[in-house]
Amino acid sequence: MQQFMIGQYGGFDDKKYLKDFQNGFYGIEACLFASREDAELLIEAARSRGFQIGVHFPFRANAARVRDPLVLAGDDTVRNDAFQHILEELEYLTAIQPEYVLFHYPKPVILDERVNWAGWRFGDRREFIHEHEITVEELTIRTAQLFEWLDRQSRKYQFMPVLEFDAISRLIYEHDFLEQLLNQYPRIRLCLDTARLFLQDKLDPFFDANKILSTFTKYATLIHLSNVQITDTVQNSHYPVLPELSVNHGWAPIEEYLRIIRAENRNVKIMFEHRSDLITPEQLQRCYTWVDGILNAPD
Repeated sequence: MQQFMIGQYGGFDDKKYLKDFQNGFYGIEACLFASREDAELLIEAARSRGFQIGVHFPFRANAARVRDPLVLAGDDTVRNDAFQHILEELEYLTAIQPEYVLFHYPKPVILDERVNWAGWRFGDRREFIHEHEITVEELTIRTAQLFEWLDRQSRKYQFMPVLEFDAISRLIYEHDFLEQLLNQYPRIRLCLDTARLFLQDKLDPFFDANKILSTFTKYATLIHLSNVQITDTVQNSHYPVLPELSVNHGWAPIEEYLRIIRAENRNVKIMFEHRSDLITPEQLQRCYTWVDGILNAPD
């Protein structure tokens, strides 16, 4: 379980920390902390127990800004503001020294007009555009600019940039520019989210979550692991993964996903992006043991 991580969202939740974190875990991913005091609690916990800190951008909560910087926006002013926002956070994070900083990609999200996206959640209308609003050439150029910029900042501030897929456009998965850039800039890695992949698989008839995992897990350093139940509606978001949650009842095929991940990159970190308050400590231990058994059982 040395590859396991837990999340702390909104601040340092001591109750969640005591329930979720176990000795030997790799680290904690932090996001949207509301106070400097919470940051100090995280730093002290990391020092005392010897774990790594990862940051899901932004580290500091700021209601005045869009949460995810719009680094691929067509408007130069919006894009420049996004990069400035990142720089401000990186300066602040020098005191925390995170191993990685994670950003959603692509932002804005690029939506396939053939798909009904009513089940996809956005915090702000500015967070998405439609495929007719950007060409593959424009996406490639802006992504290359992003990679070059992040690579420079990662060397200056000593962190690993991690790009977490949001909804994935066919402009990405039907072309190979992203794989080329990931090979060109090996300091930049990916994060794959099992619940989000499953949701897109259910909403988007042209999308294949297994194929995405098979293609991109080799470039990943992190998996955000949780389950979600999708029947007529989306239910039980961020539910812990448990072996008894059946695909026949609308749950994601987590074991299938984990076996693909194991085959492609067994060194990837697993961040349990779940609500452990929904289950008992005994169920949580079963969750950890089950995932560890799939990923690390002898060949």
